[in-house]
Amino acid sequence: MASSVTQDDVNNWSVRMRMSSKKPVIVIAGLGCESSAFSPARTEAAAFHPRRGDEIIDANDFLQEGTDLRAAATWYGALTGHALPGGIVTRSGFEALAAEIVERLQRIKHQTAIDGLWYDIHGAMTVEGLDDAETELLRRIRAVVGKSVVVSASMDLHGNVSRDLVHQTDLITVYRTAPHIDETETKHRACRNLVKVLIEHPGGTASTGAPVLPLKAWIPVPVLLAGEQTSTRVEPAKYIYDTVPQIEALPEVLDVGVWIGYAWADEPRNRAAVVVTGWDRQTVERSAERIANLLWDAHAEFDFVAPTGTLEEAVNAALDSKVNPYFISDSGDNPTAGGAGDVTWTLQQLLNRPEFKDASGPKLIYASIPTGGRVINTIQEAGIGATVSLSNVGAQTDNLHAPPLTLKGKISAIKTGDPDAVTEAVLQVGSLSIILTELRKPYHHEHDFTDLGLQPRRADVVVVKIGYLEPELYEMAADWMMALTPGGVDQNLEGLEYKRIMRPMWPFDRVWRSRPDLGARIVPPPTCSLDVEDGREN
Repeated sequence: MASSVTQDDVNNWSVRMRMSSKKPVIVIAGLGCESSAFSPARTEAAAFHPRRGDEIIDANDFLQEGTDLRAAATWYGALTGHALPGGIVTRSGFEALAAEIVERLQRIKHQTAIDGLWYDIHGAMTVEGLDDAETELLRRIRAVVGKSVVVSASMDLHGNVSRDLVHQTDLITVYRTAPHIDETETKHRACRNLVKVLIEHPGGTASTGAPVLPLKAWIPVPVLLAGEQTSTRVEPAKYIYDTVPQIEALPEVLDVGVWIGYAWADEPRNRAAVVVTGWDRQTVERSAERIANLLWDAHAEFDFVAPTGTLEEAVNAALDSKVNPYFISDSGDNPTAGGAGDVTWTLQQLLNRPEFKDASGPKLIYASIPTGGRVINTIQEAGIGATVSLSNVGAQTDNLHAPPLTLKGKISAIKTGDPDAVTEAVLQVGSLSIILTELRKPYHHEHDFTDLGLQPRRADVVVVKIGYLEPELYEMAADWMMALTPGGVDQNLEGLEYKRIMRPMWPFDRVWRSRPDLGARIVPPPTCSLDVEDGREN
């Protein structure tokens, strides 16, 4: 699914730029966060780690000096921020960041005319008191830059795509892999498509007049599934996403996007969606309908990417396994899906198992429990090698499923300066190596463990707060099971108390009177009004 700038692209851009008196001006802005409505956590502005100005350009390799995209346009960074998935974003945090984006765009606009905007978002951000936060932010952006500025959005396939968002954007693209190994490629494609429209097409901004915009065909698909049920490593998602480059190769098509959606929000936009952009109405409509029907036809076939069971079943399977390391996903509190990360339920069950009571027992690594500054200060004061008793460990944010723990063990490692965790420590309790952190952190890479003196490849069991295994963990695992544990991203969607999603919706509704309406909706550009179309689902 490689998406790169071709020599034809470069040649076309070079010709257009020689004919033009100026290069198009493109600004970059956006916010991204997966926000679980079922977590008690809240996400503040600082969690977005905002980048501003040239920091944004420097963070993207495909925009560096000497690249074709850098040469094709004049680029300005406004503000972008991407928070670790978590709870709902506070209204004050959103308003502060949104106001700064608007203010920075106003300053850029005073310096130069703006032709295009790369909208760098995730698509599953829920904000207190707002629906469809990414659309609301883009409305505010357009109030500054204008409706005729060409906006190209890049998104996570676990984002939720409303008709309003498609209306406010001109171009929109999305990851095509889960786990996401094409994040950079997708952002590159969003910028490449933007430059194509601004420079290559007759009437483009860099030549004369307004750019010629592609048509956008959008189809909502009434399916709501967890990412762990829709990995592109396995069928049926693999086949569906393998269809994307076939359609995108058609000369009348610019981009094809398939969104699974984000399951743990609770908004009317929650569901899967398909968007095809291109130059011929019949082609984009038929292409969107082809993929939407593939998705619906397979809706009952989606299943978890790994064997699943209770935590007890997963631990028993790991201890009975003839191979190691055996990985167990503590899936309900996955911090990269929106879990608070400090649910203690699983760790408490492990501490209760007799197999791990003695240091000579099976070697198990547990990653991880955020504990806050007080516990970490106690660990730092004691130092490596000390035996400590720690109280009030974990459950500082999410104590709905289990209380804080009291732990007694030997400190084997302390590490400071992590951008997520801030400070990390390893506490040896029986045969368990428990990673404690000041703030929550996902453990996705081998060095996350080896930097703490842990050897996951030599462990009998590795328990990680995660859903599907990220690539390095997947490669390390001799075997693997997903434990269906409690938390803010509980995999049992039908057991969660949704209040605002549209119905009917699979899997909440298992019997359908008729096939859902999977006809393509042509969504007008932002320069035109968005009316309810033929009374169909909006």
